[in-house]
Amino acid sequence: MKPMRATIRSVLTAIALCLALATPLHTSAAQETVPDGPTTAPTSAAETHDLAGLVSRLPKASYNEKSELAGAIAETGNPRVELILSSFSAGRLQATKEGRVVIALKDDGPYEDALTGDKLGMMEGIRLKKVRVNNRLRGELHGLVARLALSSPDASIRRHAARETFDAADPDSLPSIEKALSRETESDIAETLRQARAAIILKNGVVDEEGQLAAIETLRDRGDLEALNALLGLDKSDNLVLRESAASAVRSIKRTLEYWDVAQNVYYGLSLGSVLLLAAIGLAITFGVMGVINMAHGEMIMLGAYTTYVVQQVLLAVAPSLMSVSLIISIPAAFIVAGGAGILIERTIIRFLYGRPLETLLATWGLSLILQQAVRTIFGPTNKPVVAPDWMSGAFQLGQLTITSSRIWIIVFSMIVLAVLMAFLKYTHFGTQTRAVTQNRKMAASMGVRTNLVDALTFGLGSGVAGIAGVALSQIDNVSPNLGQSYIIDSFMVVVFGGVGNLWGTLVGAMTLGVANKLLEPFAGAVVGKIVVLIFIILFIQRRPRGLFALKGRFVDA
Repeated sequence: MKPMRATIRSVLTAIALCLALATPLHTSAAQETVPDGPTTAPTSAAETHDLAGLVSRLPKASYNEKSELAGAIAETGNPRVELILSSFSAGRLQATKEGRVVIALKDDGPYEDALTGDKLGMMEGIRLKKVRVNNRLRGELHGLVARLALSSPDASIRRHAARETFDAADPDSLPSIEKALSRETESDIAETLRQARAAIILKNGVVDEEGQLAAIETLRDRGDLEALNALLGLDKSDNLVLRESAASAVRSIKRTLEYWDVAQNVYYGLSLGSVLLLAAIGLAITFGVMGVINMAHGEMIMLGAYTTYVVQQVLLAVAPSLMSVSLIISIPAAFIVAGGAGILIERTIIRFLYGRPLETLLATWGLSLILQQAVRTIFGPTNKPVVAPDWMSGAFQLGQLTITSSRIWIIVFSMIVLAVLMAFLKYTHFGTQTRAVTQNRKMAASMGVRTNLVDALTFGLGSGVAGIAGVALSQIDNVSPNLGQSYIIDSFMVVVFGGVGNLWGTLVGAMTLGVANKLLEPFAGAVVGKIVVLIFIILFIQRRPRGLFALKGRFVDA
């Protein structure tokens, strides 16, 4: 098929000394650790009095004195301690001229009393002065907050505190870590605490050689970049055994990370492949049935993305409660808009150019420019915001893989679209007619199939699927008049490589090209990687002009 060959072308340092509850500051051995019980324990009058005295001294204290005061505040066990210290660290602790300490809930208010939590409103006309904190003190405060959080009844708070304790590797945190380990019931939190203990041991050398060797093995088992960084400092150790053990662990972790990097790139490739599949699947239908080189296919994707934007704006105005399902509502809307546009294009332009691929290419290219300018005139040239629903936001870790929810949903969505489309073409009367026209147009016409109507509806179906692709792409790309141009060339490459008109070929082609691009990028760069893929496709087409999966039939073989 000669026309196809012409279509080939992106936080814990901890505190200093913990001192007594009253002036002058001093501490006893019984006060050296944070209480074992949860911070929500009932507050005694003595605790409140002690906390008030300590907090009131913060505004005029030096940074060293603030460090000592913060440690003493943490030792009171008052349930407001964590909020006070975290607000202090964030620079939201302020004081009035009379010495009353308040917390700014936002940068410019409202405020609440630091000791009682009483709401104070905006405190207009009252002069407030921020209780200053430097980077060293901020690190100590983070450590204190994390240590307090290790005894929280909330597992998610303990989990976050354990991670921060690992990052800080503060030797003053060891007693708190040991206590937390003795009562921790969640296995993953306990493992993170053991890893934090290992990082502290290696960074500060607080145990003997045997303990350090055990710590090295703990971090080897963790096997991530943070563990690697914790081990790198041991390459200059005077102890040969420790140095060699650390070097072996470093090599093991680096090798593991290399494997995870490959897995991450494969995931990125599958994600890219799902995007290419969505962009190309509609083109595979129109190109396969009619042999039309539709350069306006990208604009059908763009129309679907703008339909999503319009649907969200309407829902924000009339039914904000439905925003969580705005994308679901957008899917049929985008299909109708883009599909209707496709039928209109076929009836007014394409049907007069069958059998003339060059004229079809030029006409649809000019049409794409018209559609882009029309969208600029209606919506403006700037990018339009499309809100991602909560169920598509965030990410999670799978080993060392970072999996974003939006990409996972797009992969799932692309597979659903492909399955529905294949079922439609195989099990419906229209699908049977479409396949008949694809394989042998003249014979289908002689059997009473209205080939012109099949052409129009098939072009509308392909354009509607492109509109659905625009709904998905609006979540990962800018909704702008140029959205479709980013995918049109790649779409043609996918269709030609996989086999014109074959949906299985489109799936295999999209995933192959997506993974190949992402595996080449670390070595050759994004641009050179694309060039290498393009050269490969050109050479491949020379050997297999009809792609990986060629359709069978007299018409397609002609």
